[in-house]
Amino acid sequence: MMMKQVAHKLDHGRKLLPGLAAAIALVLAVFSVAGATRVSAQAAGQAATVDLTKDIADTWQGTLHVGKDLRLVTKIAKAEGGYKATFYSIDQGGQSIPVAKITLDGSAVKMSVTAIGGTYEGKLSSDGKTIVGNWSQGPNPLPLTLTRATPETAWTIPEPPPVIPPMAANADPSFEVATIKPSKPDTPGKMFRVQGRRFSTLNTTLSDIISFAYGTHPKQLVGAPAWVETDKWDIEAQPDGEGAPSDKQWKIMWQKLLADRYKLAFHRDKKELSVYVLSVSKTGQKLTKSAADAGGLPGLWFQGLGKLNVRNATMQDFAGLMQSAVLDRPVLDQTGIEGRWDFQLNWTPDDSQFASFGIKIPPPTDAANAPPALYTAIQEQIGLKLDATKAPAEVFVVDKVEKPSEN
Repeated sequence: MMMKQVAHKLDHGRKLLPGLAAAIALVLAVFSVAGATRVSAQAAGQAATVDLTKDIADTWQGTLHVGKDLRLVTKIAKAEGGYKATFYSIDQGGQSIPVAKITLDGSAVKMSVTAIGGTYEGKLSSDGKTIVGNWSQGPNPLPLTLTRATPETAWTIPEPPPVIPPMAANADPSFEVATIKPSKPDTPGKMFRVQGRRFSTLNTTLSDIISFAYGTHPKQLVGAPAWVETDKWDIEAQPDGEGAPSDKQWKIMWQKLLADRYKLAFHRDKKELSVYVLSVSKTGQKLTKSAADAGGLPGLWFQGLGKLNVRNATMQDFAGLMQSAVLDRPVLDQTGIEGRWDFQLNWTPDDSQFASFGIKIPPPTDAANAPPALYTAIQEQIGLKLDATKAPAEVFVVDKVEKPSEN
């Protein structure tokens, strides 16, 4: 999938979807894909002829121009009461992404891909051979024309990568290989990313890495030298042992790397801090129980400032993302909500948010359809609330830290 990276991005498997609780994604994404097995009267062995002007059950493909060309396939099939569909991006691995909703109303075709926060709206041509429309994922819609594929013209969808079995739950892994390099000056964005058994970061400070490894907010780090917040690093690391680590095992490996390569030593203490408390609103939570593998990595990523997608994540994951990527103080999870959840959160950010990315927040808009402020959006859209208060919070008092050893 195509991403125009503005800040923080993480994924595991699919580029925009799965990720790690600690792998935060801030992405201004421009992405479109398509996919579903060709369903026709002939394929079903029927003699009847399909009226192409009234039936979109077929394989469609088109190219999205986003700085580079992305070949996209959409497979649409008949379903009870309408259609179902799947998207594929041929030039980005071809992993399937389900279409949450697809409709044909006259000649108007609409698709909603909530998994990546995207929509497509187009018009079926009079001969039923093309759909001309726009893909939207982020602030600017992009033109996308889909054409019915034939056996001769259909693009080959790449085979999905093999599934890596999970690492043994009792394993105590370390990074077998870890390369640490200073980031190139003026590199935009910030990234934590998991791909199979490889973990990489881009443009991350030591404070970012500590936040990831220990689930802390930078304000919980006490006594650290100034360079911890300013010097930036690109890191590539791969674990020893076999299998795909859990997010807990990834964090253990990062904790070991911090002690080994940065010589980090600290002790814990308690201190009263300004914090946000995340709790359930009076109306009750409005989250969707995740159908994904409970043992899989969660995914949390932005497709623009204030446009957050969450998949297979716990409330601790969500609170950790908000404190590390969005808010200016620690977030304490007091929801009491267990399990893993899927949801979207859309809000209009203010200039107190996303400070860790060095992003200039645009002034608020007067548009009638503008999303609400964060605190209102959290309550209205997912049934939670954020309250600013002061409370005792754990702090990490740095006893020793050094710039990383040579590779």
